[in-house]
Amino acid sequence: MEKSQLKISEIFYSIQGESTFVGLPTVFIRLTGCPLRCTWCDTEYAFSGGQWMDIDAIVGQTKSHGTPYVCVTGGEPLAQKRCLLLLDKLIDNGFNVSLETSGAISVANVNDKVVTVMDLKAPGSGEEQKNIYENINYLDAKDQIKFVIKDRTDYHWTQDIIQRYNLIDKCEVLLSPVAGEINPADLAQWILDDKLMVRMQLQLHKILWDDAQGR
Repeated sequence: MEKSQLKISEIFYSIQGESTFVGLPTVFIRLTGCPLRCTWCDTEYAFSGGQWMDIDAIVGQTKSHGTPYVCVTGGEPLAQKRCLLLLDKLIDNGFNVSLETSGAISVANVNDKVVTVMDLKAPGSGEEQKNIYENINYLDAKDQIKFVIKDRTDYHWTQDIIQRYNLIDKCEVLLSPVAGEINPADLAQWILDDKLMVRMQLQLHKILWDDAQGR
């Protein structure tokens, strides 16, 4: 392993299924490893395995797909410190880059041009205690905070966090139902009843292909 390498679970080209980039043809770079074990995780295969790749090779493979949109994801991509170098390299090559991170690792040194999509963990994930709320200070209007909602308790917790940290005025706020745990229509109704100014989202890739990987 060299200093210019990252362990990669997979690189694939698909339709972005989440975030404000939903629907756009995107290259996904999935890094191996994650320090969290969320109860509803749908990418457990990325916890281990994968292959070491040079950052230049990763960028080259990304270019081959011909889209400006790149999503660096995991696992937890920031668990590999050289992820920051990859983000910088992708930005330097003109890509529109989003980073999917749990919020359990500092985002202080993430390139300012990267759109950070931070997934704060609600109680139903089993990993609420891993949230680093200081990370909110490093987000701005281009960034996004996602809450994955498993039940009514998660929803009320999310309401409290949104209010406590004034998130709606900070950045885009996304709410997603845990697939198979709650009826998405119920979550939609809670949002409407409470006049909560957030963006509800479903995982488009699962609707299109019934596949967590979205290919």
